[in-house]
Amino acid sequence: MELSDEIIINAPKDQVYAALNSPEVLKQCIPGCEELIKHSDTELEAKVVLKVGPVKARFGGDVVLDQSGAPDAFSLTGQGNGGAAGHAKGGADVTLTAEGDTTILRYEAKADVGGKLAQLGSRLIQSTAKKLAAKFFKSFADVVDENIAV
Repeated sequence: MELSDEIIINAPKDQVYAALNSPEVLKQCIPGCEELIKHSDTELEAKVVLKVGPVKARFGGDVVLDQSGAPDAFSLTGQGNGGAAGHAKGGADVTLTAEGDTTILRYEAKADVGGKLAQLGSRLIQSTAKKLAAKFFKSFADVVDENIAV
């Protein structure tokens, strides 16, 4: 499954990049996130509760960040396990482009799921993934806007 989109955030690129690397900001924005622990500048651990169709599961997983292109771009890869519900792994490439006082955030993501989740069908999984990504980036833009206003 592949997803890509872009969103305009009303903040300078350096502030958007800093927010993308803030566990506190990410925890607020990730749908269903119960816990986000930063083990290092490049390693995070998350606990997330998600509902995909009739399947609701608590996922525990690890995320690794590649910040070698910072602050213009970075990549992340991760994997999570939802017990009997299944597992997921994937990654995303994110680019940030300054445009005046705003930043254009573009992402391309890929994910693979297995277990009960995979049995739900690719259309349901794809539509759920799109909704979750849209919810994350809307929340992220809102949180960054609030922090700028303060």
